Amino acid sequence: MINDCAYVAQTLIKYFPEEIEVEHIKRTRGIWSKTFGIAYRIMRTRADVFHIHYLLQDCYIAARLRKRPIIGHAHGSDLRASLRHPLWGRIVRYNLKECDRILVSTPDILSTAKSFREDAEYLPNPVDLRIFYPKPAVNHAKKKVLIASDSNWDVKGTDIAIKALSRIKNEVDVSIIAYGKDFERTLNLARSLGLRLNVLPKVPHEKLNQYYWDADVVIDRFKLGSLGMVSLEAIACGRPVIAYVSSEYEEYKSFPLKDVNEEEDVAEAIVSADERLWREEYEYMRVNHDPNAIVDTIIRIYKSLSGNLK
Repeated sequence: MINDCAYVAQTLIKYFPEEIEVEHIKRTRGIWSKTFGIAYRIMRTRADVFHIHYLLQDCYIAARLRKRPIIGHAHGSDLRASLRHPLWGRIVRYNLKECDRILVSTPDILSTAKSFREDAEYLPNPVDLRIFYPKPAVNHAKKKVLIASDSNWDVKGTDIAIKALSRIKNEVDVSIIAYGKDFERTLNLARSLGLRLNVLPKVPHEKLNQYYWDADVVIDRFKLGSLGMVSLEAIACGRPVIAYVSSEYEEYKSFPLKDVNEEEDVAEAIVSADERLWREEYEYMRVNHDPNAIVDTIIRIYKSLSGNLK
């Protein structure tokens, strides 16, 4: 397992059966770690299957070193943004061609992958149910709303969330986690609209459950039309989630709340979010993002690629 994204690799490894022996090669964003460092570690590695998260340099290096078989696992920005980059785009296209299998983590990037590889397939992200599990909600004087995804107006639509919340600012108590490239812009926008935000420090992934449990409603993203890990983990923690889930994607046919991406609709959904909505969302999450079922699928893919896995 090489690299990671949204803790998908770590979750998969945690749920693998004992007979699957895994070496997880991670890297940082440091210049050495993500170039020569990762190349050296991949070169020295021997494995029956190479499962690589993100279709960028890690995947390219493994392919050029003739490591086989390779599963290229796309997680979003590699196909949404990097593919259009003059340099990174060449690397992503090479990886799409050279990998033995291509997996994508969200439906919104599946058609892009299929335009290069008809055999590309959607693999739902697993939710770590040992960390994220339901707890009863606490009664609050005002509905406690958590903006849990990073502040990014272009990708996450954080500005849409702020404008929607400003419409119901007397009915909600809003918290936001302090991270993302547009965090300061988000604070300034909220201030200009008279919306008070409680700023929470960024915490390690395994402690995010505390933030979810303390909220009544969790807000994720409103641009992509697909469910992010924030949504899935918050639902797993027992809280209804408001996010833009597009009815365009067949994979979300059973998700109860779709096509909510306008300010007025977002505000209305926040006000009306209740336990009934959560139960319907939880059933979707349970059926489609159970880590044990996803691991079973992954192992079948591994076995199809390697004669050493029985």
